[in-house]
Amino acid sequence: MHLEHQTTAPNFWDNPESARKVQQEISLLQNAIAGCEKFGASLQDAELYLEMATGENDDAEQEAARILNSLDQDLAAFEFERMFTGEFDANNAMITIHAGAGGTEAQDWVSMLLRMYLRWAEKHGFPTEELDFLPGDEAGVKSVTIMVTGRNAYGLLRSEMGIHRLVRISPFDASGRRHTSFASVFIFPELDDTINVDIVPKDLRIDTYRASGSGGQHVNKTSSAIRITHLPSGIVVQCQNERSQHSNKDTAMKMLKARLYERGKQLQKVDQQKLHGDKKEIAWGSQIRSYVLQPYRLIKDHRTDVEIGNVDSVLDGNIDPFIKEYLLWQN
Repeated sequence: MHLEHQTTAPNFWDNPESARKVQQEISLLQNAIAGCEKFGASLQDAELYLEMATGENDDAEQEAARILNSLDQDLAAFEFERMFTGEFDANNAMITIHAGAGGTEAQDWVSMLLRMYLRWAEKHGFPTEELDFLPGDEAGVKSVTIMVTGRNAYGLLRSEMGIHRLVRISPFDASGRRHTSFASVFIFPELDDTINVDIVPKDLRIDTYRASGSGGQHVNKTSSAIRITHLPSGIVVQCQNERSQHSNKDTAMKMLKARLYERGKQLQKVDQQKLHGDKKEIAWGSQIRSYVLQPYRLIKDHRTDVEIGNVDSVLDGNIDPFIKEYLLWQN
């Protein structure tokens, strides 16, 4: 059944969430068709101007060149948009960053990565919300989870999942020695109610505690923060961004749902690799990118071999070159 016919089905509006999803798909397809029609019209305009051109520096020829240049840019943007073919690419994204071994060094690295992603989201006009925050012992952050809201947020950010490695002269080492720090970055899509993830209540341990983040006057006043442990998998999620314990529990359950869904997909990949004899390491635990600040300055993505020497720009949120090359490489 075609999407446009689904909206007229007798039971279409019985499930509002499903109906909304179908309408979004229709809107995306309509926008794609409109884009193609616009490209065709622009190409015809350029051909007409070229037919009217009489020689060098001709106004008609210049207008044709302008149209073709604009068309080239629009087509590149359109092709990039078509890379988001994953089931949840259009969804909001949750980013969780954990410090690796190394104490204060690694915790400071987490704070640097957090700033990088916040600046990236700001440049894209994506609102962010802190869901959980565990400060470092002396400086930095032990772990943090944020929500990034915007179209294709997950499709863009899923390229960041993996281990991020930093090499620099430690600002916490009085001897000025070079240190290597690691942080793990996990990206999960925000799932709606149409996705069924079987969570058995007896498999959960739910604890309350006092929030430790920067959430305002209510922080540390009441035990409103929620930690949920999924006993069979060992997955732990926590949320402390709301005044209400109930709201924090709802958000934590949403985080757990996303984590369990992603875990199921990864287990399926492992099974497929065993069946096909593919022993390549899954990206979850792999080192995807190195940020070297000393003895030279270079950031390299180990999957695509993209290298950028402007380290400060990348750490200021300009990670789109890595994201785009990853999507091209993956497709």
